[in-house]
Amino acid sequence: MTGNTSEAEDLTQEIFIQLLGKAGSFRGESQFSTWLYRFTINHVLMYFRKLTRRNQRFPCLVDQLEGTTGLKVTVGPQLLDRVAINTAVAKLPSGCRSVFLKFDVEGYNHEEIAGMIGCSVGNSKSQLHKARRKLRKLLAPGLARFAKPPVGTQI
Repeated sequence: MTGNTSEAEDLTQEIFIQLLGKAGSFRGESQFSTWLYRFTINHVLMYFRKLTRRNQRFPCLVDQLEGTTGLKVTVGPQLLDRVAINTAVAKLPSGCRSVFLKFDVEGYNHEEIAGMIGCSVGNSKSQLHKARRKLRKLLAPGLARFAKPPVGTQI
C-alpha cells in the first residue's frame, strides 16, 4: 500500500507495538484474524491521513518524484525556504518547538500532544501559538518577496 519497503516495515513495527497494547480490547465477537485485519487497515489509513494532512500544510517539504529515476533535485527558492524554515524552527524554545513539530508537522492533535509531553491541552495550544508567532517574526524578512507590490507599482 505504501509503495516503499522501509515505510511498510515501519508501519508493520508500529502496528505490532500497538497490537501488544490493544490485544486486550479484542472481545471475541469475530475471528481474531478479522479483528487483526481491521486493526491493521485502520492504522494504515490513519497513517495516510496524517501524511496527507502534513503534505497539505507544508507542500514545500514533499519530496518530488520524477518517474522511476528517483528524486528530482531542485535548488532554488523552495530549497532556500526549507533551509530558512528549519533554521527558524531550530531557534524556537524547546517547548514551543516540540509542540509545533508534533501539531503542524506530524499531525497530532492537542489532546495527544498533552498526553505525550505531560502538560494541559491549554498549555499545548499556548505553546503552538507562541511558536507560530515567533516563526512569523523570524521568517518576516524572507517573506517580503511574497508581499504584494503597492497599488500602481509596475512589475
